[in-house]
Amino acid sequence: MKDLQLKTNVRDLTGQLDIPGDKSISHRSVMFGSIAYGETRVSNFLLGEDCLSTISCFRKLGVNITVEGNQLQIIGKGFEGLTEPNEVLDVGNSGTTIRLLMGILAGRSFFNTLIGDTSIGKRPMTRVTNPLKQMRAQIDGRENGAYTPLSIRGGKLTSFTYELPVASAQVKSALILAGLQAEGETTLIEPAETRDHTERMIRKFGGEIEKDNLTIKVKGGQQLKGATIHVPGDISSAAFFLVASAIVEGSEITLKNVGLNPTRTGIIEVMQAMGADIQIQDQDENSFEPVGDIVIKTSKLKGTVVQGEIIPRLIDEIPIIALLATQAEGTTIIRDAEELKVKETNRIDTVVNELTKLGANIKATDDGMIIQGKSDLIGGTVSSHGDHRIGMMLAIASLLCKKEVILENPECISVSYPNFFDHLHSLIK
Repeated sequence: MKDLQLKTNVRDLTGQLDIPGDKSISHRSVMFGSIAYGETRVSNFLLGEDCLSTISCFRKLGVNITVEGNQLQIIGKGFEGLTEPNEVLDVGNSGTTIRLLMGILAGRSFFNTLIGDTSIGKRPMTRVTNPLKQMRAQIDGRENGAYTPLSIRGGKLTSFTYELPVASAQVKSALILAGLQAEGETTLIEPAETRDHTERMIRKFGGEIEKDNLTIKVKGGQQLKGATIHVPGDISSAAFFLVASAIVEGSEITLKNVGLNPTRTGIIEVMQAMGADIQIQDQDENSFEPVGDIVIKTSKLKGTVVQGEIIPRLIDEIPIIALLATQAEGTTIIRDAEELKVKETNRIDTVVNELTKLGANIKATDDGMIIQGKSDLIGGTVSSHGDHRIGMMLAIASLLCKKEVILENPECISVSYPNFFDHLHSLIK
């Protein structure tokens, strides 16, 4: 896709949206359907490039996956049903795919090679490969398994007790998936709570997993059974429209059937602390992933401090929170967000640099940002740097700009939200 001229100087965003399926849950529905026995059916699956990479990898591992629209049928044969692929497993841009897949392949006795795009090649893998090696998986790659390409020959894993050095749902999930195949009981201790989709998915597929505060225990040798999964709307995708409605004058948007897992709703808590007018309606807490509708109106916002234990619960939303803060009165400080440096881009530097181009008063710190509001955004040429969340954040920012905004590399947005621009334009009256 060529550079894109974005909508500017917009007023009155109104309407309702059905947010696409949650990316994290979509990935896991394919993975668990593939390692379970029997048929799994998935509805509202996210047909973004990252999740399609997961489907491609498991098809190469011998799993029968049928896609009709946004519905999947997966015929699983357990861990034992996975077979050695005839070609390399290409995860594209998906960090979730490669890290969770390593946990699954660590317990399989056959050989695999994993690769990804240029961005994946720069992202650290030792946080997964090192503990998997402690479980006796054979893993190698560039810099002794630090970077792709990676080779894995799994096998008989031993259980262990492991304190995670970083709060990462991807690392935790990879080790849980390995623990399901290990002898004995694996114990994981998190430094802070992270999204718990993997734990919920295990229970949905008939497995058992214990969680006591920040300690998780999972026994090896469990056999999972196929399940029916409806993927709720992705709150990380909804966040862009939550912020858009809060900062664009005269707006009111309803977002339907959004996932409200409490390990993911940090964005709502921060927005409420800043004074946003948010209402939750028709909430269903009885499904395996809680869902509800969110109504958001233009709001008078104030600065806040975002730090500590809430950071892992909104790590993907920090770029759009930074934009929100540019339209709040006073100072907003984001701390403890070092993890942003090892995402698709160094999101701290990228957010600061791109919003500065538009006229924001924002500066980077070692572990976050300091944003002074309220800023008048002007316009200019900005870049996603190949990062889908940066691209969507800049598209929302352009709505407030007085002059032309050109977005370079907009195509990356299809990674998580293929119809983002269609949804955005449907709200502009």
